[in-house]
Amino acid sequence: MNEISLKLGHSPDPDDAFMFYGLAKDKFPTGPYRFEHVLQDIQTLNQRAMKGELEITAISIHAYPYVADKYALTSCGSSMGDKYGPMIVAREPMKLSDLKAKKIAIPGKLTTAFLAMQLAIGKGGDAFQFDVVHFDEIPAYVRDGKADAGLIIHEGQLTYKSLGLHLIVDLGAWWYEKTSLPLPLGGNCIRRDLGPRVMQEVTDIIRRSIQYSLDHRPEAVEYALQFGRDLDRKLADEFVGMYVNQWTLDYGPRGREAITRLLKDGAKAGLVPETGTIDYVTARG
Repeated sequence: MNEISLKLGHSPDPDDAFMFYGLAKDKFPTGPYRFEHVLQDIQTLNQRAMKGELEITAISIHAYPYVADKYALTSCGSSMGDKYGPMIVAREPMKLSDLKAKKIAIPGKLTTAFLAMQLAIGKGGDAFQFDVVHFDEIPAYVRDGKADAGLIIHEGQLTYKSLGLHLIVDLGAWWYEKTSLPLPLGGNCIRRDLGPRVMQEVTDIIRRSIQYSLDHRPEAVEYALQFGRDLDRKLADEFVGMYVNQWTLDYGPRGREAITRLLKDGAKAGLVPETGTIDYVTARG
């Protein structure tokens, strides 16, 4: 059988590294499929998805309405914030309402964190000013007074206190209070032009990789640790547990409801285009 080479985009972060450990290290057979792992920050991956450059890619749920014509979401590979998620931090304590008219450092205009923040505060550029800053530079950017506050994602959620920063709001907790739903941050999507059979088989492989890592947690965390900036093993394990769990194997009805609600609220607020029915490729467990 001829080999089929596919580019697989994901972030160079502990949770994504953990998720794809089995695949990256050839821990199980993948039939004719060979994967080239493309490691880039989520803002870059979102932009590449808009051009349809990668066959499979991690994506912010915020970005999905802009690429739905090219990609379907896979049922596995999600990052869900269940009563926790991206955070807004500042040098001094303040309330959410105090952020209006302030300058906030954000990790990217297509990140779900930015969509959630706009739902909480108002549209960026109107309700507040913002600078786009690489996600791992945001805590120091705020500490050094270059912005009034910062929107932090990834492991910054566990390390911001070490820079003397204060939590203003946890957007995952804010979203849960508003909707009683988890906050769907990121997912994987697969390009439609691969055709139904390849889309299904590749989605099944991704699920197998996630399951392999969950079944071999210590070695998968050890592998993921090399991608954790400023994280020791304990914090890396905690971070992986936050974002690779039962939600990652399958969104389930509640996870799908959360995505629909987030994108509907975003469209109603004029922050994203209407998406319509969301297509999923459901992995066979």
